[in-house]
Amino acid sequence: MQIHPNDNVEIREDGHKYALFDINKGENIIKYGFPIGHATSNIKRGDHVHIHNLKTNLSGNLEYTYSYKDYGIAHTDTDLAFDGYVRENGDVGIRNDIWIINTVGCVNKVAEKLASLTGAKFFSHPYGCSQLGGDHETTQRILCGMIKHPNAGGVLVLGLGCENNNISELKKVLGEYDEKRVRFLNCQDVQDEIAEGVSVINELKVYADTFKKEKISISRLRIGLKCGGSDGYSGISANPLVGRICDRMVSFGGSCVLTEVPEMFGAEHLLMERCKSRGVFDKTVKLINDFKDYFTRHNQTIYENPSPGNKAGGITTLEEKSLGCVQKGGRSPIVDVLDYGDTLLKNGLSLLNGPGNDIVAVTNLVSCGAHMILFTTGRGTPLGTAVPTLKISTNRALAEKKKSWIDFDASPILEKEPIDNVADRLLELILSVASGKRTKNEENGFCEIAIFKDGVTL
Repeated sequence: MQIHPNDNVEIREDGHKYALFDINKGENIIKYGFPIGHATSNIKRGDHVHIHNLKTNLSGNLEYTYSYKDYGIAHTDTDLAFDGYVRENGDVGIRNDIWIINTVGCVNKVAEKLASLTGAKFFSHPYGCSQLGGDHETTQRILCGMIKHPNAGGVLVLGLGCENNNISELKKVLGEYDEKRVRFLNCQDVQDEIAEGVSVINELKVYADTFKKEKISISRLRIGLKCGGSDGYSGISANPLVGRICDRMVSFGGSCVLTEVPEMFGAEHLLMERCKSRGVFDKTVKLINDFKDYFTRHNQTIYENPSPGNKAGGITTLEEKSLGCVQKGGRSPIVDVLDYGDTLLKNGLSLLNGPGNDIVAVTNLVSCGAHMILFTTGRGTPLGTAVPTLKISTNRALAEKKKSWIDFDASPILEKEPIDNVADRLLELILSVASGKRTKNEENGFCEIAIFKDGVTL
């Protein structure tokens, strides 16, 4: 399969690249119509092109010029809707769960016990104490974003009492909150934290039960975009498919958010040309360069990114991975750039700061307010987070092998079914999930978070 007319490699059944004609040492390898690196030796027609004869072209920070390109994603009137919950502040949720949010890792097991007794969701993490500076602030911002998340009909904020992220300090970051929906409990303050916690959760259940499902426009839906365990088909089937969904959501007035900043390196120019304003462009440049600086501060090579699983699946360089990854954002204009703990507010496509690490990335998407996550994968992963995490396979073999993980199979695109037909089916599934259909991660009870760390712990 030749993806773009300008490509000098094709993709075969194993997902790997093979030369369409002779390529000389030093010449660029072209995939998706763009260079993904250069040949480190002479390559004959039909030869395998991979880590033994292909190397990245990328290095260091770059200078960028703003020039907006409009791909014509126009507003589309629609009556598409889902059955969701309207909160008292006007926000919308697609689930009505009770969440237990820990201020500190010391009470993880208390939260786990409370969840087992009540059916509430809990989210184990090791932080909230002995952190300094930016790490401490990031932990607070991520947790506050989760406390505010509208998929939770009620939230118990569970603290210990002596941590530096104690409830009083967390409230300063949280700001205004609904006292009926959000309750607080310090374990050191009560004789029996289990009995007290069960009592509070039961009260929160009563409050959550006052919300009833109602029809809500698709324009209120916020979708996070993520990929993990990618393969050579990710940029051909599942990621372009999610890009079509993103463009449709934006045309309907909805919101999507794209993260994994290191997996924009080498394809950032395709995002920058779609920034809606000079201000958004400047924030995107800062997003990219700040993350490159993060790598170099830790004496790490910026462009050595593809994982062993990616390489086994046929992905060689970071340019190649990024050119496939950013396709999840379709061709929609970029309207905002978010930092850790920021809330997704603008309709359209936004970029979100954060690494490519799967658990950290999905946590960041939850914290910014994504109702669900479209997670494409070619190698497979059981990962799920606090919100429905809808897994989309790039190939049929994975979909058939891991039916307990995969919610949707994008492989018919490889079999020449029109991508818009496949997108119709995926959009139907998205609306079903928004209306209450459980994803595989929900059925399996797979629900995790991880908070980004970049500093000293005492």
